[in-house]
Amino acid sequence: MVDIFDEVSEDLRNERAVVLAKRYGGLLLLAMLAVLAGVGWQQFHAWYQQKQNEKAATAYLALTKPLDAAGTGLSSAAALTGAKALTNFAAGAPEGYRTLADLRAAALYAGAGETTQAEGLWNSVADDTSADPLLRGLANLLWAQHALGSAPDDEVLARLKPLTTDTNPYHGLARETQALVYLHEGKSDLAKALLTQIAADPGSPDGVRNRAEGLLAKLNG
Repeated sequence: MVDIFDEVSEDLRNERAVVLAKRYGGLLLLAMLAVLAGVGWQQFHAWYQQKQNEKAATAYLALTKPLDAAGTGLSSAAALTGAKALTNFAAGAPEGYRTLADLRAAALYAGAGETTQAEGLWNSVADDTSADPLLRGLANLLWAQHALGSAPDDEVLARLKPLTTDTNPYHGLARETQALVYLHEGKSDLAKALLTQIAADPGSPDGVRNRAEGLLAKLNG
């Protein structure tokens, strides 16, 4: 025989459930709708970002293909036109393509002799904390290479320092530029030591090692 107290307890639980459902049912429904809306928004955002990236990729290639096709035959006027078009594109492009466009525009400006505009773009990329760290490092390296002899040597060395570690993919090029700074300062012993290190470093590009060996030969005369 079922205990009368168990039946009463069950009735009370059911009654409380009804009361709670009436009191908080609306809130629970809203919470469920909020979760569904959040999932839907994430899916929409991912789809939208993909479409924006595809659109940006198409636009970026349309701007750069003619520049690539011209190669070394690209005139200064065409380079400046291309650089301006890329900076205009970068202003409204998704993060990754914005950085690529700014770097490409900087290279075009530098090639056309417009170093102020180029250095401004390199600095902008280097300071952009949302940009890919490798691209920020590349911007610092390019700035240092072009600022050598015009910017203060200690500033150039400071920008190069994080790039000279063995694990950095640009360490060979960064150390090469560092050696040139030492030569500019008249510190030939430091430059020779660094060039010797570069020449023996299998992690440095072949061209960098070859240039280091050639420069060492001249310095040792």
